[in-house]
Amino acid sequence: MYRLGLISSIIIYFFIFTIYASGPVCAGGGSMENVLPARECAKEWLMKDKVSLYTKDTLSDYINGEAELYFPYGFDLVATAVYANRKNPDVWVVADVYRMASLLDAFGIYSNYRKHDAAWVAVGAEGFVSPSQLMFYQDRYFVRLQATGTTDIEQYIFLACGQTVSQNLPMNMDHPRELEALRVQAVVPKSERYIAQSLLGYDFFRRGIIADAILKSERVQVFVVPEVSQQAARKTFEQYCYYLRAEGKDIHLTENPERSSVKAVDPLYGGVFVVHSGRYLIGVIRMKETSAAEEIVEQLRGRIVKMEGSF
Repeated sequence: MYRLGLISSIIIYFFIFTIYASGPVCAGGGSMENVLPARECAKEWLMKDKVSLYTKDTLSDYINGEAELYFPYGFDLVATAVYANRKNPDVWVVADVYRMASLLDAFGIYSNYRKHDAAWVAVGAEGFVSPSQLMFYQDRYFVRLQATGTTDIEQYIFLACGQTVSQNLPMNMDHPRELEALRVQAVVPKSERYIAQSLLGYDFFRRGIIADAILKSERVQVFVVPEVSQQAARKTFEQYCYYLRAEGKDIHLTENPERSSVKAVDPLYGGVFVVHSGRYLIGVIRMKETSAAEEIVEQLRGRIVKMEGSF
C-alpha cells in the first residue's frame, strides 16, 4: 500500500511538473497577454478594452502594408492594447510589443525606425522618443508606443508607459554582440542597422550590418556580411564580382591567401571596396578616397578576427 501511494505521488508530481514545464513561451515570467499593464500604462491612461494578439498569419490584419518588414526578423507574435486618457478619452496611446526571433532581430527591426539624431531615452536596451511615439528594444522584444487623436503627447507619459512595459519584459539590457564588429572611431554612433534579408538590396548579400562612417570629411557607409563558412563567403564575393562585370563595370581584383578584395564603381552605390576574409565580406560604399576605405576595412577586419563567432 505504501509503495502504491508513493508511486501515485510521484506520478502526480511528474504530471504537475510537466504542465508547468510545457506551458507557453513567456515574457518576463508571464504570457504575452501580460506584457502590457492590465489597468493603466501611466497615471490616468487606462486600458480601453483588452490586449489583442496577432500572429504571423494575422499580422497584416493589424499593420497592413508594414507586416512584411517584420517577417525576416523572425516575428511570431505581437501583443497590442489601447490606453485612453481619462480626461480626454479621444486621445490614446497604442502600445505594441513585438516578439522577434532573437536580441539581434529585435535590434534589427528597431534599427529600421531609428535615426542617428533621435532624442534618446533610457528605456530598455536603447530607445528614442518624439512628440508622437516612443520605441525601444529589450531582449528579443521590440516595443512601439504611438499617439492617436493627437500629434503631441508629453514625453513623460510615453516614458512612464515605456518603463511600465519594460518591467514586464526579461531584464536583459544588452546590445547585440554583433555590433561590436563596427566599434571603430570612424563609424557614426547609433547609425548601425541590422538587415536580415538582402543587404543593399542584393539577394547574394543574404544579411548583414551596415552603418554610416566619416572618412576624412567624406560620409560613406560600411558593412559586414557574415556567411556560414569561408567557402560560402567566397561564393558571395564571386557573385558580387560577376554582378559588377555584368553591369559593365571595370573591377580591380587583388588576391592573396588571407584576403581577396575588389575595387569598382557599383551602379547603385558609387565607389566600392569589398574584402573577403574568412567567412565574412567587409566593405565600404559611396567612397571616393580608396586609401581611407582600405584603412577602415582593415580596422573592421581586425575586430571581427578578435570576436569570430558572433554572427
